Amino acid sequence: MKLIIPMAGMGKRMRPHTLTLPKPLIPIAGEPIVKRLAEEITKVSKSKIDEIAFIIGDFGEVVEQTLLDIAKNLGAKGKIYYQTEALGTAHAIYCAEPSLNEKVIVAFADTLFKADFDLDEDISSIIWTKKVENPEAFGVVKKDAKGNITDFIEKPKEFVSDEAIIGIYYFKNGDNLRKELKYLIDNDIRGNNEYQLTDALENMKNNGVNFKSATVTEWLDCGNKDATVHTNQRILHHLGNKISKTSKQKFSIIIEPCFIDDGAIINNSVVGPYVSIGKNTIIKNSVISNSIIQTNTNIKEAIFSNSMIGNFVNINKEKDDFSIGDYNTIT
Repeated sequence: MKLIIPMAGMGKRMRPHTLTLPKPLIPIAGEPIVKRLAEEITKVSKSKIDEIAFIIGDFGEVVEQTLLDIAKNLGAKGKIYYQTEALGTAHAIYCAEPSLNEKVIVAFADTLFKADFDLDEDISSIIWTKKVENPEAFGVVKKDAKGNITDFIEKPKEFVSDEAIIGIYYFKNGDNLRKELKYLIDNDIRGNNEYQLTDALENMKNNGVNFKSATVTEWLDCGNKDATVHTNQRILHHLGNKISKTSKQKFSIIIEPCFIDDGAIINNSVVGPYVSIGKNTIIKNSVISNSIIQTNTNIKEAIFSNSMIGNFVNINKEKDDFSIGDYNTIT
């Protein structure tokens, strides 16, 4: 089994946090989004994931090595492919053309999930979905009485289905997917001036490929700051408290669940619930809840919630909602 992860986007909705780090490497409860995604997929896959292909932009050698290490730690071979121009979802996947063979899972790197099913690899193709209350905001699937997908509808104006496509797909025949993507690009078939994966799926369905859906129990978005903070909350809910033995808490209250990494120091503060704190961050005389704070940051005399704080930040100011990138000082 191969896992293809397109992640070349610039993450503009997550700025300023993506000015110094690709969005899929932003930590959620201490681990990068893309690492948590790959781990969850390995759990539901019956076959061993033996290769993970990352499709990236010009992210640099450090990021590339981080991604290769993620694959290695999951027992897979890592491969790096590049998408140098934003030409759509189908084009992004096709950038990993040498890896599009055999059984393939495609997972876009801005979403996490929880599922209680094992992937049925005998089915030709599976689209992972989640029932939502506002299907008009998503791409959805329509099914017949036998549960086969009959239509893919993007943001339906009238109700046709409440099963939203979450951005994860299984293909028993990766070669078939590769050929359909190539057909779109060779014939310059675009939607909204981009090569769309849904067009390839529609062609596959019309050519006799049977699509089923697999419904996840929870779909966690990491598309913007508020969504990412909520995802951190849900991941901590599932993981529970995780506090490094090398961190220090003095005259402080930690309200579970929280993640506190190595070398973090918390003095005379109330932290939690649902707070993730990175390595060597220092918090003094503060009250913080429902937030992500990265590494080597100093916070004092602050009260806030629903916030994301980057690396090497200094905060000495009370406020209720922060979104601060790396190397900033707020006083």
